[in-house]
Amino acid sequence: MRSCSPTLSPLLGALLCAVGASAAPLPPDASYRPLPAAPFDQVKADDEAQKTEVMQRQRNLLEERFDLSDQPIPNILMSGGRKSVQGGVRVKLPTGISWDSLANMSADEIRERGVLPKGFMPLPHVKQATGGQVFPDEEIDEIARQEQRNLRRFDVDFDLPDRFTPEFPAPIFLTTHPELGDVSRGQLVTIKNYYELFVGILTPVQLEGMRLLLTPFPQEEFNQTEDRKSADQSLGVACLDCHANFHTNGAFHQTPDVRPQAARFRLDTVSLRGLFNQQIHGSKRSLRSVEDFTQFEQRTAYFNGDQVSAQRKGVNLPNRFDQVPMMAQMQNIIDFPPAPKLDPTGHLNPAKATPEELAGEQVFMGKGRCSSCHIPETAFMDNNMHDLQLERFYKVGQTQNGLVMLPDGPIKTLTLRGIKDSPPYLHDGRLLTLADTVEYFNLVLGLKLSQPEKDNLVAYLLTL
Repeated sequence: MRSCSPTLSPLLGALLCAVGASAAPLPPDASYRPLPAAPFDQVKADDEAQKTEVMQRQRNLLEERFDLSDQPIPNILMSGGRKSVQGGVRVKLPTGISWDSLANMSADEIRERGVLPKGFMPLPHVKQATGGQVFPDEEIDEIARQEQRNLRRFDVDFDLPDRFTPEFPAPIFLTTHPELGDVSRGQLVTIKNYYELFVGILTPVQLEGMRLLLTPFPQEEFNQTEDRKSADQSLGVACLDCHANFHTNGAFHQTPDVRPQAARFRLDTVSLRGLFNQQIHGSKRSLRSVEDFTQFEQRTAYFNGDQVSAQRKGVNLPNRFDQVPMMAQMQNIIDFPPAPKLDPTGHLNPAKATPEELAGEQVFMGKGRCSSCHIPETAFMDNNMHDLQLERFYKVGQTQNGLVMLPDGPIKTLTLRGIKDSPPYLHDGRLLTLADTVEYFNLVLGLKLSQPEKDNLVAYLLTL
């Protein structure tokens, strides 16, 4: 046990003391990101010297939690047809524990015995104390090739193996031109090629919205100032650097909505597909329009929710009555990938589905309780936020790789349409495969699914 500490923020310190959690000391409470205490060249040299150790520590965490081997599901590809979907449960179980025995334990027993699989715990940012946006190599390399803009950080690299990230570049489907299929022509859309690719397909308003979404603006780690994490002075990042081709490339950040820094959870980039059906935006903020989200992200994702930092780095303030609606119009015509086995109501067509898929749909609608939140008729979401209360299963306040693990609280329901295209799963990407996700919810919701039911449920999810 650890006693109350004056170094903790009053609220967080009180919480940790109340639960009797054991955790390493937290840094002093701070709402604002401090400026560096050393010149840029010294900070860069120190970060580069520490980078190997930082990445090895994260690699050790991932290997402790997950089986990272290459196990593609036979004959299952993502919607662009160029990347396999990884299968199997990758979360590692504690010694002497099986999935069935775990499912038969109470939350209290799992917590007291400390046997919740570590892969179900919140996933730390690769460098929790610093945070910030981290891009996968494919995105970094392609942006450098097309735009000669550098998204590589000198302090950290992307941490997950490429096999557990979305297809790159992802296909783009439009509600306004379903007959065209993938309109990206297999290319990553950038400020350099968007006009050639989309003139004659998009309206002038949509083209202008796309231009703005592809224009880089200064961001916390990528800008001109001395506290950046890019080697060269940077123009910044664009909205579609993370939401590549209006989908996701697996880039991650930290939630802007939580302080102190040690408690900020990792945030996996969500897809913008099917945004027209979504009524809330942001994992915790519950912003009620895509216009609100588009405008607010300039101060949240770009500047960690710190408007003071934004002013000195070069804030972008898109005009609410002109630019923001155009950006929103473009986002609102991005469609889900085709799902040929679904009928117009979102249910399987029995003439097209396999017996395993149909059995999985029955689990989804019934015993699995999935459809309570992921409603087929509303694009497999409910436009609500839910608290899964995972903290029932572990001792709150544990620290790993700098992240203090506190309750997640309410998180919005994400759509399941096209879900095979969007690994890793959950808001922080802690679940690498759909099989992991089924095991997670089987435990958290107390479903007691059999192995055939789990397998059938995964088969069903792959049809969406």
